[in-house]
Amino acid sequence: MKNPTKVMMCIAGVFVCCAPAWSQDPLQVRDLFNGKDLSGWVNVNCAPDTWSVRDGMIVCSGKPIGVMRTDRQYENFILSVEWKHLTAGGNSGVFIWGEGTVPTGKQLPKGMEIQILELDYAVQHKVTDAYVHGEVFPTGGVTTVPDNPRGPRSKSAENRCKGKGEWNTYTIVAVDGTIKLSVNGKFVNGISKASVKKGYICLESEGAPIHFRNIRIIELPPGITTPEQAAPVVADKQQGVSATAKTTGSAAKESL
Repeated sequence: MKNPTKVMMCIAGVFVCCAPAWSQDPLQVRDLFNGKDLSGWVNVNCAPDTWSVRDGMIVCSGKPIGVMRTDRQYENFILSVEWKHLTAGGNSGVFIWGEGTVPTGKQLPKGMEIQILELDYAVQHKVTDAYVHGEVFPTGGVTTVPDNPRGPRSKSAENRCKGKGEWNTYTIVAVDGTIKLSVNGKFVNGISKASVKKGYICLESEGAPIHFRNIRIIELPPGITTPEQAAPVVADKQQGVSATAKTTGSAAKESL
């Protein structure tokens, strides 16, 4: 099944049939990005023009390094994100269970990162080819047990991404401290026993332009999560102004 939305609906169907009455509504696929503006997102520490919207896509300039996050936290869920690097060796990522602010002196939040690297990154930076898309790793002191260990990181078991200018799909299943990652239709990586189980979802700006689209989520029933296992809730007065975007017909001009 190549269509990520169909995959999400099938998984949701299993949960709907078997789930207890934890909610009045059945599990549904919901858009985190409406394709028109950045409603529901908060610019944490990027420039005002880092994030914009064009032709149904989130356009990230890549500068400065930082993140944009959801306006509320998520615990157990299935997340689908389509992304496309525009330059060879580009770098970005998706954070889940992240904190809503960035520590003083840092550029990225505490949480779990799912790496988004363009295929030429390792060559350009003269590093091992272990530095690939699809790595899953903790930041800011979070601990996990990696499925495919490379130090504290979990390396993707198979290279399935397409290069610059082509769309890729991540399907991220996050339940009770366990993450499983599907890259373009096949599960290839994951971690378990994360010390954090609830937090914000973030998109990362890290030096290179990147586009995102079709960001969808299925929320699953909550688990037994202690306050220590959840990111601090950012109070409304601290959130500032939600990220705003120019909608135009042309493009707006700890991780590794």
